[in-house]
Amino acid sequence: MCGRYTSATPPTMLAEHFKVESLRADDLGENYNVAPTSRVYAVAQHEHQRTLGTFRWGLVPAWAKDPSIGSKMINARAETVATKSSFRHAFKRKRCIIPADGFYEWQVIAGRDDSARKVVKQPVWIHRVDGQPLAFAGLWELWRPRTTAPQEDQQSEEDAETPEPLRTCTIITTTANGRLAPVHNRMPVILPESAWQMWLDTGFDDLEVLQGLLVPAANEIVTFHPVSTAVNSVRNRGPELIRPSTLGTEPGDMAEVLGRDDEAGFRLAGVTVAEGERDLGDAQTR
Repeated sequence: MCGRYTSATPPTMLAEHFKVESLRADDLGENYNVAPTSRVYAVAQHEHQRTLGTFRWGLVPAWAKDPSIGSKMINARAETVATKSSFRHAFKRKRCIIPADGFYEWQVIAGRDDSARKVVKQPVWIHRVDGQPLAFAGLWELWRPRTTAPQEDQQSEEDAETPEPLRTCTIITTTANGRLAPVHNRMPVILPESAWQMWLDTGFDDLEVLQGLLVPAANEIVTFHPVSTAVNSVRNRGPELIRPSTLGTEPGDMAEVLGRDDEAGFRLAGVTVAEGERDLGDAQTR
């Protein structure tokens, strides 16, 4: 699944990267710990224009009685998205791209706390090797509150205020690629630029072709490194969350986990490669 991600790229830069024609998104500021039900950016087709807007993370189908269901609909599985009642309408007509600078997963660390018989999980931050934004395949819906007031208490159609609609979205996940499989068995679908136009085209409804886009990203696209458990709390939202950490990692594992291509991650964290290496050397294992 994908339950937390990072969003620090300004909307103007996202609009340029995703070749957006209409920028309608509020500036949400930097958030290195985006959690379900947060307001997020998404790219969708609106009035024949590629548009960057603001949505709430957690899909609320149009038929839902209230928006609380959204907290349980943050992800849609690629294997069932075309058939499950909650997602099939959006999959056919309301597809979107959810930009992210990276995302978190939690890896089970075997043998960490056998005495207490607890499952210890190490958070890792996953991002593109080149530091560019990820393009998560997503779906969106528009939900409107239902009016329940008695007819005699309602205003005329001319005077009545239309309840504000709620725009929501979800991230589609698929099986993890070979690089991420040791961390988690699922990952978000990351769309290549060559698929953006087809995915966003509201007039394209060949479900078999669309389903064919929902595959794991190539191994060489992404990299990852362990980060502090501070990310476990949604109250923490700063750039320090993506700084490399030795927490929960055996001393000899660090070079293998980080690899040689993590300079982009250090840059996004606001540190140089040298500073990142120094942070790793100074980190305390708890």
